Amino acid sequence: MNFLTDSSIDLLLSKQKSFFASNQTKSISFRKNALQKLLKACLKYEKEILTALHKDLKKSSEEAFLTEFSFVVNEIKLHMKNLYKWSAPRKITTPLILRPSRSRIYYEPLGVSLVIAPWNYPFLLLFSPLIGVLSSGCCAVLKPSPDSKHTAEIMEKIIRETFEEGHISIVHGEKKENQILFKKRFDHIFFTGGSELGKIVMRAAAEFLTPVTLELGGKSPCIVDKSADLKVAAKRIAWSKTINSGQTCIAPDYVLVANDLKEKLMFHINEEWTKMYGGDVLGSEMYPRIIHQGHYNRLLGLIDSEKIKYGGDKNDETLQIAPTILDRVSMDDAVMKEEIFGPILPVIGIESIEEAIDIIQEFEKPLALYYFGSSNEAKSILNKTSSGGACINDAMMHIANPNLPFGGVGQSGHGAYHGYDSFLCFTHKKAVASTPTWIDLPFKYVPFKGFKWLKRFLT
Repeated sequence: MNFLTDSSIDLLLSKQKSFFASNQTKSISFRKNALQKLLKACLKYEKEILTALHKDLKKSSEEAFLTEFSFVVNEIKLHMKNLYKWSAPRKITTPLILRPSRSRIYYEPLGVSLVIAPWNYPFLLLFSPLIGVLSSGCCAVLKPSPDSKHTAEIMEKIIRETFEEGHISIVHGEKKENQILFKKRFDHIFFTGGSELGKIVMRAAAEFLTPVTLELGGKSPCIVDKSADLKVAAKRIAWSKTINSGQTCIAPDYVLVANDLKEKLMFHINEEWTKMYGGDVLGSEMYPRIIHQGHYNRLLGLIDSEKIKYGGDKNDETLQIAPTILDRVSMDDAVMKEEIFGPILPVIGIESIEEAIDIIQEFEKPLALYYFGSSNEAKSILNKTSSGGACINDAMMHIANPNLPFGGVGQSGHGAYHGYDSFLCFTHKKAVASTPTWIDLPFKYVPFKGFKWLKRFLT
């Protein structure tokens, strides 16, 4: 992999701007062909992609397929199926006072985009926004995370074999290279990662008034009410907290549960982990690892050994931490001061839903919120809280529906994508009014003849 330099990115941006200016990407047939080529390449390299994800994160081929590969393939197919409909100019009602003018919205690509992806779902979170780039008719510079190097290598192979450099290109690097990219002018920046780096991205974009899409994170709460089916709730929480070893931006960060249900819930969650991974979780071929030593050490620092209810085992050689439930957790504990992003689950007892809402509102708006209980109470909680997305009696499944927008709110993100929203993410909606010349109404011109009549008509 070749790391970029200041001069190389200038040359690359020049190629992409020239390619975009040629108007090739505005052709719908060109876009569909690009999507078709990406689909063909993904299918060709499926085995290599799954192998790379195992090397980077020890994801089983089943988990990698379900949570990354299949998402990308199905998203490509969705865009190919709907592209003509999504991109067609849309007629808009014109007020009587403006007729015989006609109004439409035209959908035009923003231009050259920068897409920066993280390491936790390295294939999905680079190629999913890429699909929006292609369907909207944009060009893009893609920047995968250096921490998932094996997946970055196979993605580079796919990109270089599939696209002209002026259309879609991929670059590599770390902090130094990011700083080079942030000094350049793009037409749009799509960033997935932590909130602190998100702030850096937004500051850099402000220099050129570049629009940004920020997919960040936060402490996503999970409420288990007295009306919940406890065993179902435990099973779904256990699953969502250990997919990718908890390194998921929408994983439940902490659980708020009715005090009289807390012991049973913790028992059932741990029981479900045993069913999924066996008695020796760290020895399971299905259990992923932590991405690198630094993140592993950070997670260990969040575990108070005196508050471990279940789990707590670790393997320093494989960088694995067993699913761990923490009990008797307070808001002052380190684990409640930042997004966990790992297989550690604080469980906090509450006396009422009102107390749960008060706790949630102590934090910034989360990327996701999960509630297990009655539908009536769910409506009230959705009304009283704000989050990027939510699930009722489940966790993380809202991301699986490509017809739902995925994105954060406030500190958890800005903008949304997936499905039609991915197309819109890289698109400018251009308002166009078409006025015939066979009539020219006089009331809009100075000295505004017929103003009294016009005023009555407008009000």
